[in-house]
Amino acid sequence: MADRRLQVFYTVAKQLSFTKASELLFMTQPAVTFQVKQLEEQFNTRLFERSHSKISLTPAGEIAMEYAERILNLSGEMETRIGEMTGQVGGTLLLGASTTIAEYLLPRMLGEFKNAYPNVHARLMVANSESIAEKVLDHSLDAGLIETSLHHPQLHAHACCNDELVLICAPQHELSQQLSIAPEQLALHPYITREAGSGTREVVDDFLRQAGVAPEDLDVVMELGSPEAIKGAVEAGLGVAIMSRASIVKELKLQDLLAIPLEPRLIRPLSLIYIPGKFRSRLLQTFLDFVDSALRCPLD
Repeated sequence: MADRRLQVFYTVAKQLSFTKASELLFMTQPAVTFQVKQLEEQFNTRLFERSHSKISLTPAGEIAMEYAERILNLSGEMETRIGEMTGQVGGTLLLGASTTIAEYLLPRMLGEFKNAYPNVHARLMVANSESIAEKVLDHSLDAGLIETSLHHPQLHAHACCNDELVLICAPQHELSQQLSIAPEQLALHPYITREAGSGTREVVDDFLRQAGVAPEDLDVVMELGSPEAIKGAVEAGLGVAIMSRASIVKELKLQDLLAIPLEPRLIRPLSLIYIPGKFRSRLLQTFLDFVDSALRCPLD
């Protein structure tokens, strides 16, 4: 096990907050402060600059953080490798998923994985695609599932499967009889969009630009961070939206919403992302293989 003081220091350094670190570590704030103070006394130097309610790393703190990350990663690898000698797949799996995947695709998959490997404890962070990529990049997550193209060269993205985005509207909407929708038609109707940083938002905006329609020319009446909120607004007749077909299966069956294909069709890949050179525990590799099998698309 790595030195507890080093773990506490590293958490404070990552969060730049003693309060947030104490919450993540399930420790009292005085206990966190004491551990950091002990480490500073050992090195005989300050690791943090403290001013009012903010803290920042000193030059010595920057060096300590760099080494702490390497030491903690190696310590984790050692524990994992030794634990794997038992032959069992178990432990904590830190996953992230963008909203659409987390709400509509991942629950069933995680349930099946848990049934196959009961000693695994999955922790899932739900956020937009950009946030998930950043968390995988800084080692806060083992892997992530996102809905958009990748912009981080340090991460590897494997396209797991394809997902179609469609226009959704209320059954009584004037577009309800359309067999397909051209991008230029969207600018003629109140439009409800996802928030900036959303994979769906990015894919749709790129699609519109390629069709010669500027996203800023749309009559955006709402910008919402939840697919459920968007569906509710569309059902209420407040506008139209573009969403994953996978996210509206229930509403289509109940006829609360209608789905109209875009012309040309808008198909995006759903991607599994991870750091290619990072040590992969048997647990993580087993999960990657499981996703490969479940979605029937071989990993690179």
